[in-house]
Amino acid sequence: MNKNNNTNFGFGTQIRKSPFFEATVRWGAQGFSVYNHMYIPRDFGDPVQNFWNLVGNAILCDVAVERQVEITGPDAARFTQLLTPRDLSNCAVGQCKYVLITNADGGILNDPVLLRLGENHFWLSLADSDVLLWAQGVAVHSGLDVQITEPDVSPLQLQGPKSGHIMKSLFGDSVADLRYYWLEEKELDGIPLIVSRTGWSSELGYEIYLRDGSRGDELWEKIMAAGADHGLAAGHTSTIRRIEGGMLSYHADMDSQTNPYELGLDRLVNLDADADFIGKAALRKISRQGVTRKQVGLEISGPPLAGPNTTFWPVLVKGVSVGKVTSAVFSPRLERNIALAMVSSTAAEPGTELSVKLANGAATATVVEKPFYDPKKNLTTGS
Repeated sequence: MNKNNNTNFGFGTQIRKSPFFEATVRWGAQGFSVYNHMYIPRDFGDPVQNFWNLVGNAILCDVAVERQVEITGPDAARFTQLLTPRDLSNCAVGQCKYVLITNADGGILNDPVLLRLGENHFWLSLADSDVLLWAQGVAVHSGLDVQITEPDVSPLQLQGPKSGHIMKSLFGDSVADLRYYWLEEKELDGIPLIVSRTGWSSELGYEIYLRDGSRGDELWEKIMAAGADHGLAAGHTSTIRRIEGGMLSYHADMDSQTNPYELGLDRLVNLDADADFIGKAALRKISRQGVTRKQVGLEISGPPLAGPNTTFWPVLVKGVSVGKVTSAVFSPRLERNIALAMVSSTAAEPGTELSVKLANGAATATVVEKPFYDPKKNLTTGS
């Protein structure tokens, strides 16, 4: 265990702490940021070592900040469909789906994982925006019989190639039968859980949703003990790995001014479905007219970046701005600087040469296909 003796972070009471907060401090959390009005550990030391821990063995991450919007009631299925352009008619009980929540203009308000726990029981496992308030507001004028609440649910992510072995140690061999993007209700020594084959890592992984916040410390320690023989480390979601996998981060790679077509997420929009959803008319118009900008992958020349970008870096062609870098990092595995960028459609073809204005100078860049690693997601799906 990496003991951390510096526990005086000076946090106030207005920002919530997760049920795993004290455990993460014991296991080496050195820095936090705020996400969905909660503290999330973002520093367990060297981020490169965190990356190698993830891709080599496994890491356990406190992602309780992925708050749940719980939708129940006789009209829950109809209401949930109203929130997203993805067709949910084929979403079975026990299945999860990556969805977009769109506004009337087709802009993206969030990109949660949807979990269907029952015929009229859904969770939206949120990225960083106030969709609980959005959904409650929509419900007021929907004319539908639904209840929108935030339940006592706090997820952990167990991610990496050894995560399956650790899950078997915890739950038995049958957990290996859990399919990608499906869920099961579980108990661990009386601790009530939902377990899903999902995660934000582009690696094999699971999310473990604690349904009793009073048992967070106990759950954390049980998982770490089960992983001791498999190289399990406490960690944080890896910016390096998620950019390698082309995974999107809300507020960085998209926001309410971004539509699904700009991100190449056409598959998450079903304009032919009979069901109505917020933003359908706007998205139909965008689909017909096309987009003027697109998200692309970039390889940026020069020495390794010192760390992820903390501002949007301008992208230029012949001195004229054509967009911005939204996420950038040096990949120690690929041994090059990789990035996601939103650029003009005229500058989005693979092979296009661009210039990027970095925080401390400029560099040339080339548009490339994404994701940068494991493009068929064989690692994630376990195939």
